[in-house]
Amino acid sequence: MKKTNFPATTWWTLLCGCALACLSGLSNAQSGPQAESISLGKGKYFTQPKSSDKAPPGAPYRSGVMLERAVPTNQWYSSLVFKEAPEALFAHPLSVKPTAKGLEVAYPQKQIVPTPRLDVEVHYPHANPLVFQPTHFKTARSTLDKASDWAIDVVSGEGTKQLKATVAHGSPFVSFRVSEGDVDLHLPEGAASKVGTDSRVLRVDASSGQFFAVFGPTGGVWSMRAPGHWRLQLPEGKKYFSALVLPDPSDATLAELSPHAYAFISDTRVEWHYDEQASKVTTTFKATTEAMEGPEQRPLLGLYPHHWLRNDAVLAQTRKALPSIRGLIRLLPAAEFRTEKTYTGLLPHWPAVDAGNKKALLEEVMSADLRQARSMLLPMGEGPYWQGKGLQRLTQMMAVFEQQGHTAGRDRLLELVKGRMAQWLGGESRKTYFHYDRNLGTVVSYPEEYFSVQQMNDHHFHYGYWIRAAAEVALRDPQWAQPTEWGGMIDLLIKDIATPERGRRDFPFLRNFDPYESHSWASGIGLGPDGNNQESSSEAINAWVGLILWGELKGDRALRDLGVWLYTSEIEAIQNYWFDLHKLVFPKEYKNVEVSMLFGGKYAHNTWWTDEPRQIHGINLLPITTASLYLGRDPAFILRNLEAMDKESEIFKSRGKRADPPDIWGDIFLKYRALAQPQEALAQWQRWGSVEFGETRTHTLHWLLTLSERGTPVLDVTADTPFYGVFRNASGQTTYWAYNFSSQARRVQFSDGQQLMAEPRRLSELKK
Repeated sequence: MKKTNFPATTWWTLLCGCALACLSGLSNAQSGPQAESISLGKGKYFTQPKSSDKAPPGAPYRSGVMLERAVPTNQWYSSLVFKEAPEALFAHPLSVKPTAKGLEVAYPQKQIVPTPRLDVEVHYPHANPLVFQPTHFKTARSTLDKASDWAIDVVSGEGTKQLKATVAHGSPFVSFRVSEGDVDLHLPEGAASKVGTDSRVLRVDASSGQFFAVFGPTGGVWSMRAPGHWRLQLPEGKKYFSALVLPDPSDATLAELSPHAYAFISDTRVEWHYDEQASKVTTTFKATTEAMEGPEQRPLLGLYPHHWLRNDAVLAQTRKALPSIRGLIRLLPAAEFRTEKTYTGLLPHWPAVDAGNKKALLEEVMSADLRQARSMLLPMGEGPYWQGKGLQRLTQMMAVFEQQGHTAGRDRLLELVKGRMAQWLGGESRKTYFHYDRNLGTVVSYPEEYFSVQQMNDHHFHYGYWIRAAAEVALRDPQWAQPTEWGGMIDLLIKDIATPERGRRDFPFLRNFDPYESHSWASGIGLGPDGNNQESSSEAINAWVGLILWGELKGDRALRDLGVWLYTSEIEAIQNYWFDLHKLVFPKEYKNVEVSMLFGGKYAHNTWWTDEPRQIHGINLLPITTASLYLGRDPAFILRNLEAMDKESEIFKSRGKRADPPDIWGDIFLKYRALAQPQEALAQWQRWGSVEFGETRTHTLHWLLTLSERGTPVLDVTADTPFYGVFRNASGQTTYWAYNFSSQARRVQFSDGQQLMAEPRRLSELKK
């Protein structure tokens, strides 16, 4: 349950807040005269908020082509379009900040910050910047003038008087163009500076150990105006310059990197391809440049660990490296590079379990959960997040009923889900509805939860639950998903979070996803000095699973493959930047085993609503479904993570605090443990243990029984279909599963040589 920018509070206060939001929705019942409804099949959305419901924020700080496009919310640079005084933008390794005094360029350095939890946070603040100020005009107003896949143009000034800075993820350079006049450079206090042997280049050695070079054009003249204050006189026709952060102050390094100073990035583009036969996802990163002077056309790209790890062909071409909050960023003199990652498959559900001596217990639990199913949907009007969780928990339980042969129970659950979705998607409720805002280019839902409207937070989390639940309905009732019924509304939610086309007016390109950092951002407007952030990486994964399933069910291969790319990419980022499985990112001072909150400029072991350790650890696990097997990549890490949680819980108690209930989210942690120790996890399950609000005892027990019999996931065996899973138990038996969505039987080939004949529209199994 990720709550970006939700103030830390108690769990009880959180739930009370949801209830108040529900009551508020009741008071805003009447639709205003301007709230026109647009029908999509049986569903509808509204062109304006109803009554006094608030609309999404304006985004006035745009210019150029960005005025003709949907607003890129939820990106590393999004605060730029919403705030007159934007926050620092963390591009890594550099950060930039537009101010009235000029555009600041900094190289953030590590700070270790103790916390009341008796651990530390790791901060990389925007500090000690170089400040670039035009001499002929002021930079009081800054706008987003252009955005490509991992680079932006920031324009500061008024009218035709402009300072334009191009900032790219990973790049050690910021390139500038100024419309007229010269440029003043103000240095950090105590910095040493001098013009080098190349008269175009000013060397800057900051007292904090940061080394910069600023490159003027041929014919430009540097002059010191006062200590720490330089002016670059720019000749007519050459109103450009660039700034570079250097890995070290040596002349050799400067000589090696200098040729790229005039290869200005003008466009960036990411392309993805899913090879179903090989179960590989290839991502190609391409940059276009304009050579301002000199022969070098290639930019200097900065590669994050997820780019260069296990990528020998690319790694061999990199030169220097810069430490950053994401680990070493290695510099690549090239306009293009490629990564290849393995897609490890997923299944919509697992088959029936025999349950052995726990058969009666499983049936008892299923019966009890079925009686409580309506209340599991959570009260009507809670908002899109809680409703989505309620819908998905029922569809996950529905699959267990179906596989265990309880068709009457499955049908009841299916009708409950369809009924609740119709209430929301149909737009007839006095308080729950969807609104398309053409000013931003977004779909928002009321009543608002966790600033999903006012701050555009968490759309992929919220709608991911709806899309995943809708796919489960469509699997059993294809007609329900037709555009003439409810499919059009689900397609609308997908477009909101994952439109793959660039430059559209109705929706932005991949609203929440950062193609270069390879993960999502949750905050819509990027509040705070630490940059944008994401907490629940696992709920982002859940959204991409929904795209994969919905795309397959609708015969939309492009959408399915987009989902596979997003799913595979986000997993790679999680393993590097949330869990640090490869030991490349976290500094030695950071004692926690994982990061629960990832920011552009810091990472922390906390949540937005509580500092209780169980929820801190659990927020990057839930919801645990059949698509969560990536969490089992490193069984030893699972055990370390759980052991750390127990130790932190003891510290929590020593501070006079306690979890309520003491085993809160216990079902989540047992499912997680089962990916490493399935027998032990099953033995620890308690009939009356706590249940997380997106989970059920039925689904948890079925999960534990399945893994106790079949064993843990084998993620290094792949198949030539998107829908597969491989497991191996303690006795060495390997189980192969494949789900065939088509109407014809097909042979599935596994990478270890095994073959499975997959029957149409069902889950098939092979044991070896």
